[in-house]
Amino acid sequence: MKFTDGFWHIRPGVTAHYAAEAYDAETRRNADGDAVVVTAPTKVIATRGDTLNRPVLTVSLSSPLEGVVRVRVEHHRPRPGAFGFDLVGAEPGHGRAHLDDDGGAHLASGPLRARIAPGAPWDLRFEAGGRLLTRSGHKSLGYMQLGPGATVPAEPTGVAGVTTTGRAPAPAYLHAQLELGVGELVYGLGERFGPLVKNGQSVDVWNADGGTSSELAYKNVPFYLTSGGYGVLVNHPQHVSFEVGSEAVEQVQFSVPGEALEYLVIYGPTPAEILERYTRLTGRPARVPAWSYGLWLSTSFTTDYDEATVTRFIDGMAERDLPLSVFHFDCFWMREFSWTDFTWDTRVFPDPEGMLRRLREKGLRVSAWINPYIAQRSPLFDEGERAGYLLRRTDGTAWQWDFWQAGMGLVDFTNPDATRWFQEKVRALLRQGVDAIKTDFGERVPVEDVVWHDGSDPGVMHNWYAQLYNRAVFEVLEAERGHGEAVVFARSATAGGQRMPVHWGGDNSSTFLSMAESLRGGLSLVLSGFGFWSHDIGGFEGTPDPAVFKRWVAFGLLSSHSRLHGSTSYRVPWAFEEDEATAAAGEDAVSVTRQFTRLKLELMPYLYQAGLEAHERGLPVMRPMLLEFPEDPTVWHLDRQYLLGRDLLVAPVFSEDGAVTYYLPAGRWTNLLTGESATGGWRTEHHGFASLPLWVREDAVLVTRPGADRPDTDYADNPLVTVYPGAADRSVEITHPDTGAVTTFTVTRETTGATVRSEPALPFRARLAGGEITETHDGTVRLDIAG
Repeated sequence: MKFTDGFWHIRPGVTAHYAAEAYDAETRRNADGDAVVVTAPTKVIATRGDTLNRPVLTVSLSSPLEGVVRVRVEHHRPRPGAFGFDLVGAEPGHGRAHLDDDGGAHLASGPLRARIAPGAPWDLRFEAGGRLLTRSGHKSLGYMQLGPGATVPAEPTGVAGVTTTGRAPAPAYLHAQLELGVGELVYGLGERFGPLVKNGQSVDVWNADGGTSSELAYKNVPFYLTSGGYGVLVNHPQHVSFEVGSEAVEQVQFSVPGEALEYLVIYGPTPAEILERYTRLTGRPARVPAWSYGLWLSTSFTTDYDEATVTRFIDGMAERDLPLSVFHFDCFWMREFSWTDFTWDTRVFPDPEGMLRRLREKGLRVSAWINPYIAQRSPLFDEGERAGYLLRRTDGTAWQWDFWQAGMGLVDFTNPDATRWFQEKVRALLRQGVDAIKTDFGERVPVEDVVWHDGSDPGVMHNWYAQLYNRAVFEVLEAERGHGEAVVFARSATAGGQRMPVHWGGDNSSTFLSMAESLRGGLSLVLSGFGFWSHDIGGFEGTPDPAVFKRWVAFGLLSSHSRLHGSTSYRVPWAFEEDEATAAAGEDAVSVTRQFTRLKLELMPYLYQAGLEAHERGLPVMRPMLLEFPEDPTVWHLDRQYLLGRDLLVAPVFSEDGAVTYYLPAGRWTNLLTGESATGGWRTEHHGFASLPLWVREDAVLVTRPGADRPDTDYADNPLVTVYPGAADRSVEITHPDTGAVTTFTVTRETTGATVRSEPALPFRARLAGGEITETHDGTVRLDIAG
């Protein structure tokens, strides 16, 4: 939200009260432990009379975690519990508060130090490692009052996508600005489909159903990280407005309505370390089961289907040697006008329990679609309305809407009884034989004329609702299936939502443009703390032509999770039939799908370990290049390629003719598909449909299972260990997906080759990249360079 009109002027109707000085400072104790509390009047106090009739800001510094400083700014005291995310990793006792001899003060937390300079002008600095990270300086901390005729933009609407006008702005806002250094770049702020680097953008953190080709986003996270060595979480679930070098080009500005503002500065210094610390604070992704990494096939949305159609699809995949792990039933497994009622439409699924049993006998897991909206026709509407389980208007009636399902109500997850009621419906579905739940929607949450059961501010609940909804479902999945076996396929989220994976990118289109914007959204999301991400292979809206479908298949099967899904058309690969020449060359849709599905299954020991790293450290499976190569400025803007885990570089092809330009960082790289060796630099290539740039990093040790036909096998059962060129010794782990047993492979390099050992000792195969395979039965093998 913009309050100024250029460098010198305030917008009409806005009265700005800026922190003018640090009048005094004292140390106190709060929930975090040590705290520095500063009185910051909005005028330099020269006489006693200056203390009268003007706003004063109270600024508190404390630390909820080592390397993190919490900054809380209050004009008037908000009601207790009025804002804040679940900081599940917060611990008291990390901050050390000090009053300085010059009248200023500082708070130290691990390597991070926040210092308030005494007097005027206002100056709050964040430092680490002997250098300035960022600062809040003159006119950077303001209480902004809006009067009649104020020309600031309207706030977002309560039900996004229905109207084009917003609500009137609130009467007052608090805003803060943090300085950007020369060349400093900003990333994150949730799943955003525009440029990966956010400099120059205005971003509203407000969940909305806007597809993938607009400025709206399903997953809004008020957290950003920068190339300057730190991240910032604005600790407000409600609407947060960011101006990323777009109002004051030297600053990131963020503003919230009301009387208080809280943000946390999170030190790295590398982007990966920032994410590790941020996810330690807000929670790390749960471990997901190995079966979820395999290929998912969907009925698609508005297509016609019944059990015969489902069986035909599944048998067709098997007949074409296309390994399938999960079958997904989209909306119309329930009867039209009745969503969500958790009842199978018996006109097309007369024996749902028997059908689910038959699918399980084929070795498949099953996913089912739900949303948190209860149509008026559903029997659950009357049940929920009578019990007070649906969101109510201020007049006591249930809030209803026709935009999705006729007369739909909204489950009020602030009511513990309503949550348990909804969970029991999910539990019954799981006990029928469903394994995973697609938690669609959660963005169309009203903010006007509604009352939540627990009295929550409707503005807070708009974004936070997705957290309560996904958590309710995830808890049931964990209770029924066990830890490490729960999978939601969620569309909406906010900060902390990463704890309940998996998330997918929402409604894209069947074009190369939309394929590229989907990747940008995923890279932006994982830089906001999310470890797992997927997207609709082939695009959701429309029907992809064979070229789009095949290019998207390669991209999708080199993502953390892989789902074939569409809107009005099926996504079975043979629906994209081509001429005999294409099939003979192995570049038809079925062959391409088979090749990349089997490649992913072969890579499962490596991918599953990358997923465990997401769970344990908060590092995503799909990694923007800057996470692994932060010292290389060439990678800072790259949004058409990524790393899959630490060691695989993927550059999807976004063109029909196979043209792709991408960048290899410094070092020696090996093409996984061809064995070609290359050094760092820019490359422009043309690829057939059965290929794309897929490179292995220098010093990598890759453990695979060639010939695997499912994702959830024993990865230590005669694996292949491939040692790639490099000089460094390396140890890698693989983990049994059922027992959790860990096997470590240690590679010791010598000038003439390498020695590979397993602990515990077990039979395995090993090779130098491009070399012959050697078998061992005693856990040790020597690999010699040929010649």
